[in-house]
Amino acid sequence: MLLPIFLIVLVDVFALTLVIPLLAIYAEQFGATPFQATLLIAVFAVCQLVSGPVLGRTSDRIGRKPMLLVSQVGTLVGLLVMASATSLAMVFVGRVIDGCTAGNLSLAQAWIADHTKPEERAKSFALIGIAFGLGFFLGPSVTGYLAQYGLRAPIYAAAAMSATSILCTATLLRTVRPGAGSADDAGPAGRRLGVFEWGAYARYFRQPVLGLLLAQFLAFSFSFATFTSGFALFAERTFTWHGRAWGPREVGYLFAYAGFLGIILQGGLIGRLVQRFGERPLSTTGFVAMSAAYLLLGLVDHVGPLVVVATLAAFGQGVLRPTLTSLVSRCARADEQGVVLGLTQSLGSVAQIAAPPLGGWLIGHALLSEWAFVASAAAAAGLALGTRSGLTR
Repeated sequence: MLLPIFLIVLVDVFALTLVIPLLAIYAEQFGATPFQATLLIAVFAVCQLVSGPVLGRTSDRIGRKPMLLVSQVGTLVGLLVMASATSLAMVFVGRVIDGCTAGNLSLAQAWIADHTKPEERAKSFALIGIAFGLGFFLGPSVTGYLAQYGLRAPIYAAAAMSATSILCTATLLRTVRPGAGSADDAGPAGRRLGVFEWGAYARYFRQPVLGLLLAQFLAFSFSFATFTSGFALFAERTFTWHGRAWGPREVGYLFAYAGFLGIILQGGLIGRLVQRFGERPLSTTGFVAMSAAYLLLGLVDHVGPLVVVATLAAFGQGVLRPTLTSLVSRCARADEQGVVLGLTQSLGSVAQIAAPPLGGWLIGHALLSEWAFVASAAAAAGLALGTRSGLTR
């Protein structure tokens, strides 16, 4: 039942990861500073933060499939605008279009919540992790190869993958209208709140366990967003390969290695680890791994130790995303699933709004090690929150 949604997420992530290794460097071709280059991610996240709850609530009423199609068409248009850009302003326009329709991940999570039992959600959410792993392996690998034909080539390839995703959604995904008849038109995954309904959101943060889990999710998202948004800029200023500064090819291949590790972890191993150790201890280990990885990243300037960094970071990210999402989901009532899953998406957007510009400013002022230490400190904060609250047990 989950195979169609897995394929759709996989193709979407494939398209996304084709662009990640070169976005900042592509912006530099139009004269962008590191701060301006990382603003491309923040602008996308601002648009997503506003549009995400709207897309989610609309999908509760009319179904997941129509809104997935809207989201995917927006991604396709945004990529085509960015690929044909002749100025930095056009690159920003492409990101705005994509961000205003961005809701693929939250809609996929809602679909999974609709169709799985609570005790099976960690394993089911791991499907998204597998898709991320495959995407981070395939996408950056293809980018590394296509970069030799120019920086626009991977973006056009991403647009082609986005078109394929639209086709998959239209032909493979069943049209299922979420439950009707509720006063709030809530579907099986629950009602979603608007982005400006801060008072309604606040009560979830006031819940002792759920509130701390949400704070941990924000810490994880901030750490990961700092790394992914700034690594290409950091790498081209720090590492060399055969006397040449790193570019999209080298960054793409490193991301591909991390994606390969993610495939191993999420392709069955995560379920066994959860059964043996439990979700909370695994999330603790994930925070330790991420914090250590980014701390080491700020201290190295050779490719060899960078492989250790990538290994630790891939393990931490691969463990944290499904376990934290599952823990958050299990802390909410059935009719609140849409709210809390949408809230985690919003927290991810907040992290992507705040982290990239901070990282871009640090890198632009040659504070390269400090950039990595910020990512490490955010992961350490997530660990401290779990330890303080007893969530490690």
